[in-house]
Amino acid sequence: MANPEEEIIAIMKKTGIDLAATLPCDRIKNLLPLVSENFPEIRLTREENGVGICAGAYLAGGRPMMLIQSTGLGNMINALESLNVICKIPLPVLTSWRGVYGEAIEAQVPLGVHLPAILEGAGLEYTVIHEAEKLPLLENVIRDAFENLRPHIALISPKVWEGSGCSAWEITGMPEKPEVMERTCRFNFTKEILRPLMLRNDAICAIASELDGEITVTNLGVPCKELYACRDRDLNFYMFGSMGLVSSIGLGIALRTKKTVVTFDGDGSLLMNPNALLEIAREAPKNLIIICLDNGAYGSTGSQETCALRYIDLEILANACGIQNTAKVNSREGLIEAFRKFRSMQELSFIHVILKPGNTRAPNISLSPEEITKRFKEALKAEDIREI
Repeated sequence: MANPEEEIIAIMKKTGIDLAATLPCDRIKNLLPLVSENFPEIRLTREENGVGICAGAYLAGGRPMMLIQSTGLGNMINALESLNVICKIPLPVLTSWRGVYGEAIEAQVPLGVHLPAILEGAGLEYTVIHEAEKLPLLENVIRDAFENLRPHIALISPKVWEGSGCSAWEITGMPEKPEVMERTCRFNFTKEILRPLMLRNDAICAIASELDGEITVTNLGVPCKELYACRDRDLNFYMFGSMGLVSSIGLGIALRTKKTVVTFDGDGSLLMNPNALLEIAREAPKNLIIICLDNGAYGSTGSQETCALRYIDLEILANACGIQNTAKVNSREGLIEAFRKFRSMQELSFIHVILKPGNTRAPNISLSPEEITKRFKEALKAEDIREI
């Protein structure tokens, strides 16, 4: 009889999972090495990023799945609601359910015991798997997520692993002499402070005028409306929620297509989720260009000041995370020049655009999140078929 870890791998293969986004938990430490051996894997630094990456992978035709500790659901619920639920993007999530069975860490208990009620209150589908004999329910979880286009969470009790003979973690554990800090760091950032000359809308329209089959993902709020007004296309994915995940979604798409992917990110968005740059730099997709629209303000909520205005340089942040191809610009001409350069290079790139705060009176997007998702997914599929 197969160990529960091996049974899960078999279920993932049977249901067509082709990408795993993971964050460790002690209870699934013997499962994760098997996941690494059998599936393409994104090792997350924050669970919420996995929601964005998996959404992007699905939009590009993939069947992703997350494997995390249940505590990570605490920082995922808004993203699941404002991205997966409203756009009807499926996501099966295997969670190691802590705080309920045989829990020795007191801090795990408060969230763990209330998780079913929290998920019910949020309207999120979930299935409890208390013991190994119930693991076939995981297949139902995965199939339901993709058939009904929704998140579905499997709460896996630690009891499932009792009696398992799997020792994958011991076999593949840390090397005796890990090569720590042996890497090359190259910094190439602009040292001077540039005076802002453009509004965000000017920068968006400048890039929009250069688009020729590229895929775009745009940060929520006014930036989406500005791109929609400037140049709506089927290959534009507009966000309505899940702030901070725009470039994570772009990463998920870029890993599954040969087309160039352009993300319109913002200073407020990146500061809310700088972890996204770590995962992007580690995966280093050659076809991803991040346009960082930095006006030093939360533009869609009244232009309140962000830390980028006085305290942090986002180009240096991108460099520190491992993105080596960067540029800092403040003019339409400089932005177009940098974009053309990086597009022709076909390397992961980051363009830091220094802007004046301010919004245009762009109209609301006339399409629903579900309509945008369907249109975008179909357009991306058609583009990739033509390219193949």
